[in-house]
Amino acid sequence: MIAMSPSITMTTSTQQKKSGGFLKGLKRMLSGESFFLNHYKAGNEGGTVFLSTTLAGDMMVKELRGEGIIVQGGSYVASSPDITIDMSFQGFKNLISKEGLFWLAVKGQGTVVVNSFGAIYPIQIDGEYIVDTGHIVAFEEHLNFTLTKAGKSWINSILGGEGLVCKFKGQGTVWVQSHNTSTFGAILGPKLKPR
Repeated sequence: MIAMSPSITMTTSTQQKKSGGFLKGLKRMLSGESFFLNHYKAGNEGGTVFLSTTLAGDMMVKELRGEGIIVQGGSYVASSPDITIDMSFQGFKNLISKEGLFWLAVKGQGTVVVNSFGAIYPIQIDGEYIVDTGHIVAFEEHLNFTLTKAGKSWINSILGGEGLVCKFKGQGTVWVQSHNTSTFGAILGPKLKPR
């Protein structure tokens, strides 16, 4: 949160819309999100809340009408009260891809806000499409995907620096970010002075 109207009240809990609690908080932590949720509520006169991202990048507002999206851990920012957030297990191959075992399954009626490292680009899938796992922000839940090697062989994938990629199948949207946090960290890390 950057700023808010004085009419806004903020509460913090592990619960989402009076459900869940401790176990839901643990699930969120496993997917790279916070154990706690901040809840903002406007008074009778309304109000405004300004949100910010952790990394330098865009925020995207997505209206859901009952459908769901899968969100990369760390990309979820906020949602309206009627949106449910649950953990989505993406398989042990995802651990190798450095993106984590769990993503967030976000579903319901209302608004979802996600953020990225850099710009967010929507990619319309109609058939098959390959996306680097480090660049995925979110995708529509009905898209099928498999984690696979980027090159024709494991040697090509490793030497080429790509590792694992997601091969999406179906019709829907994948939102990608222009920058990759792992690559940025690998470049910046050696340049930092030790403490």
